[in-house]
Amino acid sequence: MIDRRAAGGLSLLAVLSAAACSKPATSPGASPASAATAGTAATVAGSGPRVVLPSGTAISVEVAVTDQEKAQGLMFRESMPKDAGMVFPFDGLEIRPFWMKNCHFPLDMIYATKDGTIVDVLRNVPPCAPDPAPCDNATPRAKADTVLEVNAGVADAQGAVPGAKLKWVGIPGR
Repeated sequence: MIDRRAAGGLSLLAVLSAAACSKPATSPGASPASAATAGTAATVAGSGPRVVLPSGTAISVEVAVTDQEKAQGLMFRESMPKDAGMVFPFDGLEIRPFWMKNCHFPLDMIYATKDGTIVDVLRNVPPCAPDPAPCDNATPRAKADTVLEVNAGVADAQGAVPGAKLKWVGIPGR
């Protein structure tokens, strides 16, 4: 999610440019009903969009292409299969803060470039506390144009560290 404090003057398109388990921090709330229809086409690791991690393990991924998909992210889901993830492709390299509003499980956020080079990894990012508690941003230290969200612990188990490579398979623009 992009930081609502920093994004106040951004256009709607820029506001809808990043998501984790929730919508961008500056967009209006989405309903659980709309979450149920987002990204329901799960695929097996051998077909459909996937990412090959530095260890050589392939995981199935959902690709958040539209602004609505990026805003929805993994919001309101109770869990994610251990061999799955979600990819957020963007245009241009930027620092892309995400937040974990309306998320129910911790994630690793792997920030990378189009060529698959990992530039930062945020490990075991916890969900936000329930409202009205504030929800802090998870902010990377490097610019990226692609973010891969996986279950907490996957990055370490699969060798995802800055400088390592991911391979994008069937992901538009990657």
